[in-house]
Amino acid sequence: MTAQDYLDAALAVAHRAATSEAGALRRAAAVIADTMAQGRRFWAFGSGHSHALVEEIWGRAGGFVDVHPILEPALMLHEGLEKSSRLERLPGLADELLALRGVGTGDCLLVISNSGRNAVPVEMARGARERGASVIALTSLAHSGSVTSREPRGQRLFEVADIVIDNCGVPGDAILPHRPHPVGPTSTAVGALLLQAVMCEVADELARRGVDVDIYESLNVGA
Repeated sequence: MTAQDYLDAALAVAHRAATSEAGALRRAAAVIADTMAQGRRFWAFGSGHSHALVEEIWGRAGGFVDVHPILEPALMLHEGLEKSSRLERLPGLADELLALRGVGTGDCLLVISNSGRNAVPVEMARGARERGASVIALTSLAHSGSVTSREPRGQRLFEVADIVIDNCGVPGDAILPHRPHPVGPTSTAVGALLLQAVMCEVADELARRGVDVDIYESLNVGA
């Protein structure tokens, strides 16, 4: 098991996702472009490690200014792994976050969860749809299909979203055998590629429509 083993395996997952999810990427981009063109808001949410993918498309060079992150500190990692894990299973928390942010009709919400089984991401997706927003899910269908839901209604993320993007990862995320547990997760690396592909498609679609958008330029180029 070497660095090259991981690179080969991860690139294979990325290639599989790029091929199988091409249609979903285009559909997601079309919905986001519609949202932005109509002056509505594009939101992004993830808990645990998934919050890193929210930051992947928000507030960075080459990214859209018009991305609205839902970053709840208690659901991120810097306040403790156990705290984040416990709170993302808490029914009702998602509804409060949606109300605080004002997610509403005509908006679009991206929900990122590798397992797609915990209460908060599932309720975020369902609650956003109930408020009239479109929902895009980025998840692992293999992982979700191998576990039961922890959400009170027994639903998983892929079952409540309008559009589902599969990151093509394996159950448990890590792809290389090792004792006592596998190593080499792929959800963040592949997820970043898929989301950046979506946003590039959004930029192209808005340009075709003649819609001007603000894009961040790196502060570390030039003088």
